Amino acid sequence: MAGPTTLAATGRLAREAPPVPFLYRALRPPLRHALVRWFDLRVDGLEHLPASGPYLIAANHHNYLDGVVLGVTVPEPISFLVMPRVWRATPFHPMFHRNIRSIPIDLERADVGALRRALQILQEGRVVGIFPEGPFSVRGRLEPGLPGVALLALRSGVPVIPAGIRGTYEALAGRRGYIPRRVPIGVRFGPARCFVGDGAPGGRSARFHVTRRIMDDIAALLP
Repeated sequence: MAGPTTLAATGRLAREAPPVPFLYRALRPPLRHALVRWFDLRVDGLEHLPASGPYLIAANHHNYLDGVVLGVTVPEPISFLVMPRVWRATPFHPMFHRNIRSIPIDLERADVGALRRALQILQEGRVVGIFPEGPFSVRGRLEPGLPGVALLALRSGVPVIPAGIRGTYEALAGRRGYIPRRVPIGVRFGPARCFVGDGAPGGRSARFHVTRRIMDDIAALLP
């Protein structure tokens, strides 16, 4: 397998911008204002984001705040891969996730349908967000990555943007009712990478090396 290469430029082919879901338009401004005012939101590395989609954002994951942070800082709407307990957290969550075009994924099995849906969204020129660790990290540290991120990276060939999110674990650790405490929150984006394989894009060796490279990139962005 050919090694990963850091993209020298973030320019993408011009295409018609996909429509922004209604809830994205309605919720992003007040949520961003709240994060800046109450949590001193800091964002670094926005210059690494491509000018337009398609691309894949891979980030560490502690709780629901991670998706909020990415949603208000990335200029384009993100379709997140979402595990069942998040998709069905309340009776209103399925409708919410469908409206913002989240992708439900079953982590207990190889969910080929979810990966196909994510690839289709990338083919449409959109942005997909994935938390390679799978379930929330409950120890406040980066956990090993699952191979789904490598499958998407290899099969799509789109740029992968690593993101390191800080402060969200501290904001909700030990809290009841999912109401975060006021602590500084931030996100740092790293350089984009494309992964190109010589053989079958789904090969075990390719998946292992690409997953490890992406997780190393995320780790380098964390405190």
